[in-house]
Amino acid sequence: MRCFHLFHGRWTRLSVLSVAAGALATVASMAAPSFAGTITFGTDANQFNMEFVTIGNPGNAGDTNLVQDPAGAVGYTYDIGKFEVSEDMIEKYNANFGTANSLVITKDTRDTNKPATGISWNEAARFVNWLNTSTGGFAAYNLTTGGVNDDIALWTASDTLDYDPLNPYRSKRATYVLPSWNEWYKAAYYDPNTSAYYYYATGSDSAPTAVASGTTDNTAVYDQLFLQGPADVTNAGGLSPYGVMGLGGNADELEESSFDLANSSGSSDRVFRGGAWFDDSSSLASYTYSLDNPSIEFDHVGFRVASLSSSAPPAVPEPSMMVIGTLFGIGGLMAKRRMKK
Repeated sequence: MRCFHLFHGRWTRLSVLSVAAGALATVASMAAPSFAGTITFGTDANQFNMEFVTIGNPGNAGDTNLVQDPAGAVGYTYDIGKFEVSEDMIEKYNANFGTANSLVITKDTRDTNKPATGISWNEAARFVNWLNTSTGGFAAYNLTTGGVNDDIALWTASDTLDYDPLNPYRSKRATYVLPSWNEWYKAAYYDPNTSAYYYYATGSDSAPTAVASGTTDNTAVYDQLFLQGPADVTNAGGLSPYGVMGLGGNADELEESSFDLANSSGSSDRVFRGGAWFDDSSSLASYTYSLDNPSIEFDHVGFRVASLSSSAPPAVPEPSMMVIGTLFGIGGLMAKRRMKK
């Protein structure tokens, strides 16, 4: 049975993925070299720094305590941005192309240190590709046209160096990527000290204290007035058990994975989760997520970046198409879309 809950005017879904946790952890435990620390991107006046946190404990079991289980099983070490991508980062990315260039990303404008929202999945993919290519690496996503908001193409077997049959979205050679369903979930809800999963990204099964901004433990930026807007990315509440900020509240965040987890079409709806500054606590919880088309821009949705080694093993397999077909037979999939204002 698939359930739908209406939170602050947004339909979110609790999916039924009845796949054994072991099926998602078939990739052997292998720790890839870490890229944690502060990395500088851009040149001259257009430089910016991005801080990464290592998500270790490769080969962890998935979360089997929720109706959307399993989630969070990752067979390799990776890094994830400690903070959400800020408006300043997008502005400096844009400055590398000039205002008339087709690769310029549009976004909401609140302040340079606010999370960059009003950005589509396709635009986020362009930004991530540039992080790779501008540092001498290889593009993560197969963007075959010049339009900044055009859908990606899948990597195929003919793309010998890039193709991963378990995830045709992501190049095997990429260093910087959008976090997948499992990578994002693990960074938010898994506790490496206890091997337990929590409902909230502050290491607790109880809702964090709602704040407008700050860094106090077990707080998050939510339950605020919409017109107030999000907090600065470095002031977005308490940290996750791994030390990542703002995974719950402040701005919803895009994931790489398609809503059916198959990653089989460049135009498939993508997942976003984590809740925004005006949501209630249920939208921050691990069992809640939303979805929409990769070209749609929302005024409450941003993203963060993950970092991999080019020698990392393939991503932990997502549920099989047989399971996905069963899911579609159970019920329809709905998500009320909040458009960019």
